[in-house]
Amino acid sequence: MNAPWQGPNTVFSRQERHPSRMNLRFRAVRSLAVVVCLSATGAPLSSQTDSKAIRNDSDTGLIIRAETRLVVLHTTVLDRDNRLITDLKEDSFRVFEEDVPQRLRIFRREDVPVSLGILVDNSGSMRDKRRQVNASALDFVKASNPQDEVFIVNFNDEAFLDTPFTSDLPRLQDGLQRIDSRGGTALYDSVSMSLDYLEQEAERDKQVLLIVTDGADNASRTTLERLVRRLQETETVIYAVGLMSEEDRREAKRANHAIRHIVRATGGAAYFPASVDEVHAITQQVARDIRSQYILAYTPQTSTQPGFRRVRVELTGKAKRYKVRHRPGYYSQ
Repeated sequence: MNAPWQGPNTVFSRQERHPSRMNLRFRAVRSLAVVVCLSATGAPLSSQTDSKAIRNDSDTGLIIRAETRLVVLHTTVLDRDNRLITDLKEDSFRVFEEDVPQRLRIFRREDVPVSLGILVDNSGSMRDKRRQVNASALDFVKASNPQDEVFIVNFNDEAFLDTPFTSDLPRLQDGLQRIDSRGGTALYDSVSMSLDYLEQEAERDKQVLLIVTDGADNASRTTLERLVRRLQETETVIYAVGLMSEEDRREAKRANHAIRHIVRATGGAAYFPASVDEVHAITQQVARDIRSQYILAYTPQTSTQPGFRRVRVELTGKAKRYKVRHRPGYYSQ
């Protein structure tokens, strides 16, 4: 059983109800302390793919590392009916950074294991939806790569890490059942803190978050703009399911905009079903998407000055008729 985190922002009344829960705000504070300590001692701080080597690992899939900066694009290709296209060759892809063609150093279409976080809205409005959402989340894990490592975060006005990384289904089920549906929606904080957790604990190079929520953020300290900027500095891919209410269209529109903004920055996808009954089919589609992506990686042939770099992937030849999805750019450190 996990010991409670005694961070300065811990909600102690909820800690007493759920003594094994870890409040993610403390995780964020602790991560910051680790970074400061490393900087003070002169230990090198690498950017998103610096100081690494390239190899294949039979147990954990492709390991992407390079001695020089390597930009990695997890790329999905779909036909007009949104069916996955998984048989393209390297010569079907052209990659551009700031409109300058880039030479691929890595091209793979492999079902590699991922470090995966499932973030589920636990606010009061989700109470009647959680049973179906939980069942869909478990089936999503079952449909994913069996070597994936998965963690569960439940969030309302606070975010709680209810299951740390595991591949054990009963433990994941237990985490999903930590239902305390009340309070607001701290979506941005939950994503930001999950990124902290991935940075500190993830064993896989490919990292993914799946979010299920039914409302706009109304409780985060992190702003949407700061979150998107941070996402553009990582390679994490985000998928989101928005169960928006038709009763408050203004609120639903705001939530829709924010969710689309978040996933677009990462090359993920957003889904807005009319009913919770559709969530199962959506999560199965997401599982297939994650397992069917192309991995494209290159060393930039453009300026190394800090700033945002626009990235574009084009399909050539007969593949031109397909749609391609990837992150639109990244921040160079």
